[in-house]
Order: sequence, then C-alpha cells, then structure tokens
Amino acid sequence: MANAPRRWHSVPVDDRGNAVCVIGAGSSGLAAVKNLLEHGFAVDCYDRETGIGGAWNIRHDRSPVYSSTHLISSKPMTQFPDFPLPDHWPDYPHHSQLLAYFERYADHFGLREHIWFGTEVVSADPIENDRWRVRVRPSHGGGAERELSYAAVVVANGHNSHPRTPALPGIEDFRGKVIHSSSYKDAAVLRGKKVLVIGGGNTGCDIAVEAAQQAAGCWHSTRRGYWYAPKYVFGRPADQVNDATQWLPLRLRQWAFHRVLRLTVGDLTRFGLRKPDHKVYETHPIVNSQLVYYVGHGAITPVTDVKRFNARTVEFEDGTEAEPDLVVLATGYAPRFEFLDPGILGANPPRLWLHMFAPRHPTLAVAGLVQPDSGQFPLVHWQTQAIARWLTLRTTNPERAAQIWAGAADRAEWRWTKAKVSATERHWFEVSHVTYLKAVESLLKELTA
Repeated sequence: MANAPRRWHSVPVDDRGNAVCVIGAGSSGLAAVKNLLEHGFAVDCYDRETGIGGAWNIRHDRSPVYSSTHLISSKPMTQFPDFPLPDHWPDYPHHSQLLAYFERYADHFGLREHIWFGTEVVSADPIENDRWRVRVRPSHGGGAERELSYAAVVVANGHNSHPRTPALPGIEDFRGKVIHSSSYKDAAVLRGKKVLVIGGGNTGCDIAVEAAQQAAGCWHSTRRGYWYAPKYVFGRPADQVNDATQWLPLRLRQWAFHRVLRLTVGDLTRFGLRKPDHKVYETHPIVNSQLVYYVGHGAITPVTDVKRFNARTVEFEDGTEAEPDLVVLATGYAPRFEFLDPGILGANPPRLWLHMFAPRHPTLAVAGLVQPDSGQFPLVHWQTQAIARWLTLRTTNPERAAQIWAGAADRAEWRWTKAKVSATERHWFEVSHVTYLKAVESLLKELTA
C-alpha cells in the first residue's frame, strides 16, 4: 500500500514533489523548461500538439501563421540571448526558419524528454501549501485523464490561438464568404475574388498586400489611422534604428519617428489613408513596407470602419459601400486560460505583477503574456529566468521571498511603457521592451541579492 498512487476523488494523483508543470511548448514554454532545468527543477511540460513551436508551427491546429509569414522584428531583436539566430539567415526570417530555430533550441538544451506531446491540460487548481493539482488527458482522445500535483505551474500557452471576432451588424445575413485570419493559410483563397480585409494590425496589412497581388480587388477597412513603419530605415532594420534611439526622451523619439516617416513616405492622407489619431508608440507597431505602395498603385482601397453588412454589400461609416466575395476578419486574438478558474489570474484582463506573477498565487507564473514594441523572445528568456530564480528563492530563503512578494498586489497595477498606449482590448499587455527589461533586471537583482 505504501507505493499505491494517491487518489483525488476517483482519479489517481501522482505527486511530482518539487517538479514544475509548464503548459505549452511554444517559444515561451521552451524557454521556461530550459531555464527551470538550469536552476535544478524537475519539469513536466504539456502541449496539446504533437510537436514544438506553438503558434510558429503552421501544422498546428491553432497556429495563426500563414505561408508568407515572416518576422516583423529583426534577428538581433528577436533571438534568445543565449541562442543566436544563424548569421547567414536574412534580417527577417520566414516562419519555417523560426520553427527550425526552436527545434535546434530544444535539441541543444535537451528539452524534448521533458515534454509530453499530444497532452492537454484540462485544469490546474491550487491546493494546500501553495501546490497545484493538474489534470491532463490525451488531446486527441484515446486515453484516460490523469491528475498530478506540482510545486508550481508556469502557464506558457501563448496569446495568439483564440480568434477575436467582433460583433458586426448584419454579418449573419451576408451571402459572401467570411473567414477569420486564423484560417487564412495561403493567398490561393484570394485569387480572382473581390476581398474586404477588416483590421489594421500587422496581419490585416499583410493579407491586404497579398490581396493586392492576387485578388480582383481589395478594400482594407480600419477603425482608425495608423503609422505604417517601414522594415528598413537608413539601410538598417527599422527596429534596430529605433533601439539605438532609446536613450532619447519619448517625446523626442516620437518627433524623430514622425519626421522620418514624413520625409520618406510622406503624408498618408494623400494616399487616402486616415490620419492617425495618436502618436507613434501609443499603439502596437505596424511594420509594413508594402501597404502604402499598393494603396498608391490603386490595388488597395482604404475604407473606414464597417457600419453594417447587407446581403451582398458592406456599408462603411463614411457612407461608401463595397461588394466583396470574401471578407477576412483580421481582428486579432485574445488570451485564454480555459484550464484556470477565472478568478485565479485576477480580473479580466488579468492583473499580474510584471505580466508574470499572480499576486494571490506565488507558485503560479505566466510566461510570454506581453506584447512588446520589439521581438518577444528576449523578454521571455528573462521572464523565465526570473520565474526560476523566484521559485528557487522560495525554497532557499522563504523569509526574503516573503519580503519581495509583499508588494506584488500593488505592483500588478503598474504599466511598463511610458507612452500613452491606447486603452483597447488589444493593448492592455503592451510594453516598451526597454522599460520592461529594466524592471525584470531589477527583480532579478532583488532575487539574487
């Protein structure tokens, strides 16, 4: 009986001792597994898919990647600090190269043996002594559920897998085809059709550009005007030039950015695009060198926000109409944590210290829940370093850990950008990469002092 499995209700509970459960084997999950292992933790990582890469693996059911997807941040601004992207790769690698990069990362650090592929986490619930009861099952059927208990849980399930679909008046009566960009995989779906793309984010701009080349016509509907940053400025990737100006005051950087765009692209309203109602850095960066080009060549018709759908046509707020065959909703994604009780991460949106730590649950952390103005992987690397060092400190010096944790609830309200970022559903986790990394660096120093 001494070796019989513990039971929680009617399901066996495997006590994993001080092991940490990581949910997701995408970029954030891989970084979490690697950094936890390096700090001496046993790790069980679960991923519902059968391979690594998360959103960057186009074969995965929930991947938002399409065949032409490339990075919009350049290599040095994107790579993990301890695992550089190959020198001979282009400035903006293709998604297939990113997946190869993650494969090499997993092999180099010996991560695969710690990942349970084809296994989804059904629930993660706090139990006594700040431990967690995690229920898992095969993601494609054919097996029984299991319950395991862990010392900590790191959520790394990404935030680009659940499409955000707005309520658009009359769309249920529209007789054309409507898809969300999450199901857009190839420009073949656009060929010969009159296409309306709704959404001014990076995906919406990419698909509008592809429609300009493949479709019979393209309207691009946005709620507001945007700043369209080119991928290159002064012969260098734009994000590298931007990073070199981080020492300047925000207002001076905004002025300089506006000045450069004015000198290179010119007045966007001359192309029929709407004038931005905000300063640069106050929304998530839109990086696209081709949108204005195709607008200027008449291949994309910019239109305002949708007023309503009719059976055959779409009306816009400015009174114009379009008659599309295909509507692509490039309206983004929303973070989802179906395996957690809604109250665990706080309100909606979650209230997390440094977008990582849940103030009421010191052994629960979230990795990758940031939307930076640069590449994300460096931030995730240092996030997961902080998570590993925090969990270590709880064991080695609980009194010091309690002192640090005392202000966690207050700090959950802090923002990590100096810009007046728009208060939209999309931007609540927008961060300035420099401001954020300085805050994580400060925490790392606290944890090792």
